[in-house]
Amino acid sequence: MGKLFGTDGIRGIANIKLTGELAYNIGKCGAKVLSKGVIDNRKIVVGIDTRISSSMIEYSICAGIASTGIDVIRVSNVPTPAIAYLIQKFKLLGGVMISASHNPYEYNGIKFFDSNGVKLNDDLENEIENLYFNLLNVSNMDGFDDIGKIEFSSEMITDYIDFLLSNLGKNDLSGLKIGVDCANGAAYSIARRVFEATGAEFLIINDYPNGVNINNKCGSTYMDEISKFVVENNCDLGFAYDGDADRCLAVDHEGNIINGDHIMGLIAIYFKEQGILNKNTIVVTVMSNLGLYKSLDKFDISISTVGVGDKYVFQNMNENDYVVGGEQSGHIILFDNKTGDGILTSLIISKIVKEKGKSLKDLCSVIKEFPQLLVNIEVDEFNKRIYKEDKEVNDLINRYENELSGNGRILVRESGTENLIRIMAEGEDMDMIKNIVDDIVGAINFKLKSV
Repeated sequence: MGKLFGTDGIRGIANIKLTGELAYNIGKCGAKVLSKGVIDNRKIVVGIDTRISSSMIEYSICAGIASTGIDVIRVSNVPTPAIAYLIQKFKLLGGVMISASHNPYEYNGIKFFDSNGVKLNDDLENEIENLYFNLLNVSNMDGFDDIGKIEFSSEMITDYIDFLLSNLGKNDLSGLKIGVDCANGAAYSIARRVFEATGAEFLIINDYPNGVNINNKCGSTYMDEISKFVVENNCDLGFAYDGDADRCLAVDHEGNIINGDHIMGLIAIYFKEQGILNKNTIVVTVMSNLGLYKSLDKFDISISTVGVGDKYVFQNMNENDYVVGGEQSGHIILFDNKTGDGILTSLIISKIVKEKGKSLKDLCSVIKEFPQLLVNIEVDEFNKRIYKEDKEVNDLINRYENELSGNGRILVRESGTENLIRIMAEGEDMDMIKNIVDDIVGAINFKLKSV
């Protein structure tokens, strides 16, 4: 029996791993698990990004859900956080987002959300997965006598836009000139409607998706374009989302990239000043830079660290009532939201910039950053754990960790969404960090050749 769910739902190349047949069956199984014991409001909301394969997978998964007697509400091209929000607002059974986030267009993915608007925990994903493989073996599941309705709702999209704007309170963003890169992804129409209502002067790029240009040299995975655009058009700041707009990275007026660590630091300091940073603590993943820890310590702000994945950030925030958390890559979770929301993040940053009357560069200057180097090694899915299983590689990593002795760190891990081993090191001396990464990469590659 294979493994379907990774760190962020099911993901793979469309029509090869992620087929219409898989989507139909996983929709059926997901609906079965999510509806267990539920009598009222048996509805699931489904959104998609702009990939050419998204509609194919959407219609398949909607058919699978409806075949169980559960109604489906389609909201088409919306950011992933819209699904989480709409589930809560309308007290739905759950939701599904069809997206491969920051990956190229040939990939796609399926993310399930429960009735609280939260990405499914590992136990529920395993339950769906086991039911799926059982379904393949027995060719059907008993007890599905009804057929659910499949409908489209534009009103729900408007509700989500209203929610985003409500986070500005009575303020507007007039006087700011803002650049926005939609990555030809799910935010392409909603972002325009949101910024039109803020009073800001805004310029939007990469908002003409054609099915294959999502994340293609644009958005949060390719910051060169928004950096150049902001400088050339004399913008005060700029933002870039990924394909499903649950990530947001920023640039200042000089085109300097403001990553997730700087964004979390900026917002944490502001929230503390406002008296709304609960327990004066934020949640980050192991990928966050040591500089963030040392910078926030000067403001008496603590950091709680979890494994990679925004759902783990949320779980920690939810358990401890924290209001700021996220990833260096730009997943920023704020307040009681259940997942990262790129548009919301950009609104909060813009609000801070306007209220403080300072540039984004000046505001972020208090967040220092240690030199960091990240290298990916392509592997097949059977060798992703070689760095854990080989004693010589482990001994090398441990030796370098001891040498850094608290003034740096090393993180070697397997990607949850791609066949990659990621090697990251950071410290005060970039030359030393480069030597460490080169040695570890060389050791892993040597072992791979002998496999």
